[in-house]
Amino acid sequence: MTSPAFTLFDTAIGRCGLAWGEAGIVGAALPGPDDAQLRRRFAERFPGATESVPPPMLEAVIAAIVTLMDGGRPDLSGAPLDLSAAPPFHQRVYAVARRIPPGQTMTYGEIAQALGEPREAARAVGEAMARNPIPILMPCHRVLGANGRPGGFSAPGGVETKLKMLSIEGAKVGETPTLFDALPLAVKPR
Repeated sequence: MTSPAFTLFDTAIGRCGLAWGEAGIVGAALPGPDDAQLRRRFAERFPGATESVPPPMLEAVIAAIVTLMDGGRPDLSGAPLDLSAAPPFHQRVYAVARRIPPGQTMTYGEIAQALGEPREAARAVGEAMARNPIPILMPCHRVLGANGRPGGFSAPGGVETKLKMLSIEGAKVGETPTLFDALPLAVKPR
């Protein structure tokens, strides 16, 4: 098997990165302080990984990520992810979370229930989210704590990054929707 490769690219929230192997995308990195830090993160996670030009299929995934971080709503569900290194429970959690569309959220407890687990499994869901190897493509930022609280976020920038990403997507965090939320901004009451 060949070593993974990675690439860095610009988005509206800063430089991000993707790492891939023979079976698909194995890692992603949200912005850090600089490119050197992103490269170090990939080197630590994927020893022997080399910086490369991504294959055409991944260029399309990168373009979709850039569009998402610009406020668009691309469908990232077809991006080829390789989650084989994740524990089986985490893979189940990721499969549910990956179906959350941009602008929507679920709680850790709701994901536990969707898996047929008791709400008490919310803590285990949170642990899976904290270990998510492919943020954005496996949208852990769309998973919230009880009562719509942001919960944690292990990526650089912490909860502030999570809230920024949710804001870009138009998601409501900790707010009760009103009758007027679906109206165009030009006609919302003042």
